Amino acid sequence: MQEKKSINVFWGMIFRKRKPAEVSRNQFLKTIPFFEDLTQKQLKTLALYLHERRYEEDEYLFEVNHPAAALFIIGRGEIVVENSTGKENSNQLATIKSGEFLGELALLDSSPRSASARATKPTETYALFRGDLITLEKEDPQIASKIYRTLAWVIGERLKATNRQVETTRKVA
Repeated sequence: MQEKKSINVFWGMIFRKRKPAEVSRNQFLKTIPFFEDLTQKQLKTLALYLHERRYEEDEYLFEVNHPAAALFIIGRGEIVVENSTGKENSNQLATIKSGEFLGELALLDSSPRSASARATKPTETYALFRGDLITLEKEDPQIASKIYRTLAWVIGERLKATNRQVETTRKVA
């Protein structure tokens, strides 16, 4: 796997930034660093496991404390990640835009979501559900292995960033 440069390790695109263009689903997936190690043939196979969904403004992709089920890739639109539901009582944690992803821990287990994700405008997503990844693992272990390897890298980068943030907070306090 290539060395990846971290941009924002907590949310969204944590690899190098790329602009999505008007392209086919497979070409779009190739622009997502989460899948950059997959061949064109593997992307075509993966695309069969992705579920397209549209969200209207203020519609939730998922809510805090609900069981996690899928990784979401933003095709078009914008999502805000909040620490609670309801715009009045929420604290915005991040904004996720086209070409970025969120909810990747759902690929590992169904632990409750730690935040909510809400569309701020009409949004198109591709979802990879944990069950579909498990099926893919049985049918094409090489693709699943590449996804799990990237997932481990993402989690590792976020853990390192969290450790740095905790250390910085301790020094300030």
